[in-house]
Amino acid sequence: MKNQRHFSVERLLASALAATFIVLVVVSAIALDEGAVTAPAALRIGASLGLLLCTLGGLLLLARQGARQRSATQAKVASAPLLKAGALQDAIFNSANFSSIATDAEGVIQIFNVGAQRMLGYAPEDVVNKLTPASISDGQELIDRSTALSGEFGVPIRPGFDALVYKATRGIEDIYELTYIRADGTRFPALVSVTALHGADKEVIGFLLIGTDNTARKQVEAEQALLDQRLRDQHFYTRSLIESNIDPLITTDPRGMISDVNQQTEMLTGRTRDELIGAPFKSCFTEPERADEAITRVLHEGKLTNYELTALARDGKKTVVSFNATTFHNRDRKLQGVFAAARDVTERKQFEHALQETNIELDAAREAAEKANRAKSEFLSSMSHELRTPLNAVLGFAQLMGSETPAPDPRQQRSIDQILKGGWYLLRLINEILDLSMIEAGKVTMSQESMSINEVLQDCKGMIEPQATKRGIAMRFPELGNIFYVHADRTRIKQVMINLLSNAIKYNGIGGSVIVECSDNDSDRVRISVEDSGAGLSADQLAQLFQPFNRLGQHDSIEEGTGIGLVVTKQLVELMGGRIGVDSVVGKGTVFWVEFAASAAPTLALSNIDEDSLERRLASPELGEQSTLLYVEDNPANLALVEQLIARRGDLKLLTAIDAHLGIELARTYLPDVILMDINLPGMSGYGALKRLREDPLTAHIPVMALSANAVPRDIEKGLEAGFFRYLTKPIRVHEFMNALDVALVQAASTCPPLPADYDQEQ
Repeated sequence: MKNQRHFSVERLLASALAATFIVLVVVSAIALDEGAVTAPAALRIGASLGLLLCTLGGLLLLARQGARQRSATQAKVASAPLLKAGALQDAIFNSANFSSIATDAEGVIQIFNVGAQRMLGYAPEDVVNKLTPASISDGQELIDRSTALSGEFGVPIRPGFDALVYKATRGIEDIYELTYIRADGTRFPALVSVTALHGADKEVIGFLLIGTDNTARKQVEAEQALLDQRLRDQHFYTRSLIESNIDPLITTDPRGMISDVNQQTEMLTGRTRDELIGAPFKSCFTEPERADEAITRVLHEGKLTNYELTALARDGKKTVVSFNATTFHNRDRKLQGVFAAARDVTERKQFEHALQETNIELDAAREAAEKANRAKSEFLSSMSHELRTPLNAVLGFAQLMGSETPAPDPRQQRSIDQILKGGWYLLRLINEILDLSMIEAGKVTMSQESMSINEVLQDCKGMIEPQATKRGIAMRFPELGNIFYVHADRTRIKQVMINLLSNAIKYNGIGGSVIVECSDNDSDRVRISVEDSGAGLSADQLAQLFQPFNRLGQHDSIEEGTGIGLVVTKQLVELMGGRIGVDSVVGKGTVFWVEFAASAAPTLALSNIDEDSLERRLASPELGEQSTLLYVEDNPANLALVEQLIARRGDLKLLTAIDAHLGIELARTYLPDVILMDINLPGMSGYGALKRLREDPLTAHIPVMALSANAVPRDIEKGLEAGFFRYLTKPIRVHEFMNALDVALVQAASTCPPLPADYDQEQ
């Protein structure tokens, strides 16, 4: 009966061993199926089944060996431990895939199979009957294990072998991870299954420790942990980017359902992220149809920019936002949905609305200002005419009364002198007020070109010296040898210098001096200074110097003045791009200075001169056939240039005039074939002269060409619209100038009308 029972146990173990082997094969096949189970799980299952297979195999060997031992030597089996049988040791050594270590009840190693030798590097004679499994295990892990088991079971457990087999001793299945130490000192992780071995009387006669190298599984687990950590880090990074954006961000699926939002969107809508995810995108806005249209356009066009919607929060707050949206895809380029970023433009919309209202107000104010300006200009023009007409009569009759024969008596003469003095002062005041108003209205035109400041000063000297001589004031002007050229308007710069020189004489002492100097200390600017030897100005007076109608305490003095001249002077200087300043010492005198951009002498643009055509013109015709050119110009340098050009032609003779009034008289007297006219002239502009010539039947047919430094397209267009035959610009381009003269001469020859019957050629 005992043999039959042992035979049944042996068959049962064999069946279990076969079943376990089949399960191991199936699990391996499942593990190879990609995606069926994770690699760490497959390794864990395989390792556990492998340990079970090895354990069952060992038990089967033990059962068979035991059967043979019982049948041969029943008595010997009862007296010796099963683990010390030589046949058992030989059978276990045949398994090299697992480390099988069998110990006696005290833990001393009795069997150390081929797998253990391969994994650990020990020879059997180094460990059998010498070491315990604790000797080849990590000591700290044993201490940690004993501590954990002591806490679990509530009894003190010694570190070492007891900690390895405590559960197995009590019949509890025990599989755990352990670090083995090889013979060379290296370490590797192992998965160990511990089983208690029992004798015939069920007493524990030893322990079987079956282990597998767990290095590969550990590496896979470490790689998987690293990958998981990277995924967590990437998710955190992506989320932080989304949340750190100052704009609300929303993603939707292709159906327009919200799939994710950031905190800014929660604040915009007054809803939580959980409430928004899964809700329709259109539900967040006051116009659901337009919101739906936005999603549809993005899906069709791929993107959408500056699409305005009004977000509606839970509490009813409305916020105007501008959306920029685009589609996004997965790695396989499959459409995932729409990504949209919104920018709060409520303040911008309010600003635009306010700006629009402001612009309307500004337009209305500008129109009112322009209307007022036109009204002021019309008023000043009208008042100028109305004031000048009676003033001319007053001055005229007063002069007639003063020149009557017999002469008025002294009392009457003093009255007449007071009338004349007041009249001339009033006329000067009217002129200066008109100048100031025209400057402020932007109606003063400038014709800035290269000009000699020395020539202007010589003109001013001739005009101002009689006034200085009358008061015994000596005047000194720059030497003529050192010529300075500036870029300015000749008429206006003469007006500036006359004002400064008049003030230097007016507020000077009897027998004083006025010194005019020119310098170019700064290479790109020329300074003209006017120094007087008068009383000088205090710091307070200097601070009020350029204020209109402020005569700096001179209202009660005998010197006439309006307090406007210096204001006009300053504005004229600045209009020409210059600077004006003053230095003064009380009791010593005052120095007024102005600076203008330095310039070279006027030159001709000699490029592309038609020499052949010029030579043909040099073939002088009969004297009676010469045509006449009248040139009206106040700048002597430009007059000299044109004289040089006309001298190179034999078919023209030149007449010149330095202002418009003289030019008109010469045109009526000599009826030139062509007139060349500067625009900015003293007294009357070139436009005014052109109008007078066109209104006169004698001169209406004469081609009038403009020659001006005002060369911007609008100036040219304005000149041609006014009726100039051609509009030439300075510096003079010789080729263009000569061709324009030729065309004008042809025009004059074809349009010259017969003279009126009553025209007197001798006038």
